Amino acid sequence: MNTSDLEGSTLDYWVARGLHEFIREIHFTDSGETLSVRGNDRGRPWDGRFLPSTSWEAASVVLERACRLEMHDHGRGEVVCTVTFGKDGQPVEGRGPSLRIALLRAFVRHAFGDAVEDEVLRRPQSLLGARAEAIGESSAVASVEDVPSPDKHIGDIGSAPR
Repeated sequence: MNTSDLEGSTLDYWVARGLHEFIREIHFTDSGETLSVRGNDRGRPWDGRFLPSTSWEAASVVLERACRLEMHDHGRGEVVCTVTFGKDGQPVEGRGPSLRIALLRAFVRHAFGDAVEDEVLRRPQSLLGARAEAIGESSAVASVEDVPSPDKHIGDIGSAPR
């Protein structure tokens, strides 16, 4: 999918993925429509909804990373912004119906290029750098591999050392 076409929860997801130094986990609520994150941004913990496409509070974490921002509103319902992230970063352009959407699209383009994967995996994920891995849901039933055995597998509790 082109980064210039991202909107709504899909845009929120890719913004969260691009903030891998801030966000540790991504979760989905409301039947997969609302993004929730866990992380820590410059000493401020964040544990809850993350909707930058609809909230400047959430989008501000992207805005604060911009070193240079130029914006043009051509009066046709489209805002064009050119943003430089980082001191030595290259300027990237984003377009959208509002400055917030244009800024977020520019950030995703900066982080991932002109295109991203079409399908968002709407399962809990852990961010490991720019890579995301699904987090397995814990089960009430122990797995067969966890059953203790006489030859002491890792995780078995033995007697205290003497």
